[in-house]
Amino acid sequence: MTERNVSVSQRESYEPSQFTEFLWWLATAEKELVTDCVVDRNRYRIIGLTVLGTWIFATLTWTFFFSTFSDSATIYVPLGLFMGFIILCIDRALIKGINKQNKHKLTPLLFRGLLALTIGSFMAQPAVLFMFDKEIRLQSSLDNEKRKMQKRQELDSLYSSRKNELLAQKEQINLDLQKKSGEVNKARENFISEADGSGGTGRIGIRDIALAKRNEYQKLDGAYQQLVATQEPKLNDIDKELQSIESSIKKEELQFAQLMNDGFLTRAEALSNLLKSSEALRFRYYLIMAILVLVELMPVIAKTILPAGTYDEKVFLREEMEKDMALANINKERELKEMYNGLLQQENMDLIREFFNLTKEDRREKIKTLSRRWKDNEHHSFDSFWERLKKDVLSKQEN
Repeated sequence: MTERNVSVSQRESYEPSQFTEFLWWLATAEKELVTDCVVDRNRYRIIGLTVLGTWIFATLTWTFFFSTFSDSATIYVPLGLFMGFIILCIDRALIKGINKQNKHKLTPLLFRGLLALTIGSFMAQPAVLFMFDKEIRLQSSLDNEKRKMQKRQELDSLYSSRKNELLAQKEQINLDLQKKSGEVNKARENFISEADGSGGTGRIGIRDIALAKRNEYQKLDGAYQQLVATQEPKLNDIDKELQSIESSIKKEELQFAQLMNDGFLTRAEALSNLLKSSEALRFRYYLIMAILVLVELMPVIAKTILPAGTYDEKVFLREEMEKDMALANINKERELKEMYNGLLQQENMDLIREFFNLTKEDRREKIKTLSRRWKDNEHHSFDSFWERLKKDVLSKQEN
């Protein structure tokens, strides 16, 4: 906004617009002083605009940041507005602390720069996450799948000892059953070959040798059936426990999968993984970060690089005048109080003298009366008379 030049006689009639006054407020400029500073009017409008831009940027950034934690606009919008207001207060405090006297001092400038840089760096990251939202969501999905695989490996490792023990027991039982079954099958084949004459003695029919082989077969088969009856419950128990372990693993996997999200930290980690794998993204990320940090630094930079004008001089002189006036007023107040106390003391002293003068004769009469009573009473000693006199007539000194 350009300002029309006016003559000297008309400058006192300048009335800023409400938006200009708002920008001055953002720039922490005093309206009563800056109104008469023609050049500084626009200078502080510029500073106010930088603060306004940073305020809007901070509000949007923090709103997006809180939206990663909650889906309710009634929660993250007020929080974003509140944090934007906090950043506004910090920025106004920073630029208010920059004046003609300390603008080029290294220590306060370094402190303000570090504070602004810290805030800007944090605010820039949500903005970057918003810009690369699609890529980050894809990377977050891949990262979550990796986490699920790692969780599965951890669960397998946790239950591997017991599972291996159960599988070894099951394998041993099956080997024993297979071995016993093989012996039974071999005895059965020997009996059949002996009975049909295809093996053994070569005689057909059930004879002594065939009967002996049949008995051996039946004995082995009975032992095998007994072994099967004994080992099957064990195999069933092993299978149940293995199924229980697998069910526990799947349950924990399901619970872990429900914890998977695309919150701020998850997106930040996904962004970090993307930066490691993509050089093009890495360059643009740091470039955008630098630009966004400069957005937060704008008010401090603008207040620092813009030259000091008549407004700063007026502020300095006004502060010096107010200090001198405050000191002069305090001195005058002290003099008035000292005079009041002095006059009051003198008045009190006069009243006290008048009091003693008025009561002097009465006290003497009181002493005479007490003396006559003591004289007429033979039982009262002088010491008792003196104590009574001190109590009724004499005065006690002030502490």
